[in-house]
Amino acid sequence: MSSEARLEILSRIYRAGAHKLTAEAVPGAAEPVAPARSATVEQFAEYAAEYRAQVRACTETELPATIAEVLDGERAILPPGLPAGWMTGERHATDSGQTHRELSGFEAVVTGCAVAIAETGTVVLDHGAGQGRRALTLVPDHHVCVVFESQVVQSMPQGVAALGRSVRAGQPLTFISGPSATSDIELSRVEGVHGPRRLDIVLVAGS
Repeated sequence: MSSEARLEILSRIYRAGAHKLTAEAVPGAAEPVAPARSATVEQFAEYAAEYRAQVRACTETELPATIAEVLDGERAILPPGLPAGWMTGERHATDSGQTHRELSGFEAVVTGCAVAIAETGTVVLDHGAGQGRRALTLVPDHHVCVVFESQVVQSMPQGVAALGRSVRAGQPLTFISGPSATSDIELSRVEGVHGPRRLDIVLVAGS
């Protein structure tokens, strides 16, 4: 059979809708089973770590101490709306419209997130309260992102659905999978070119 004939047959099958087979159209096909919440959270932590993010689990009570441990004395910039109880000590300031040059004087930024996606190990910011403007999460070299277990969804479509209100409101979205990284023509990996060189995810259990 010639390649032209094969292409014509496949095209006819496609136009006939044969590619739209569903579980209902196949006798005995099982419906996909959603993973348990604990499995979804574990998958997110595993995949985020594969992208070279450092993932630390804690309870909500332990959150301030965990953030302080991750920062290890670094001077941090905070977005407006970040819960005051998350931070200890005095080596931090709240964003008040600092210039890029001024932001570069901070070693870290601490934010929350809008949603986290397990199947890709991705955190998504919609830059609402507690997440800040984009420059805040691009200029400092270290990003500490707080993710609550209740914010973790299994799939990208579920993540997009969870962001519906943000999209309708015209808020910008930033998808983050690991520290900023790129590679040259020889595939030599370089981190920190387009954003933070270090990403710490603090995963808050039981929430």
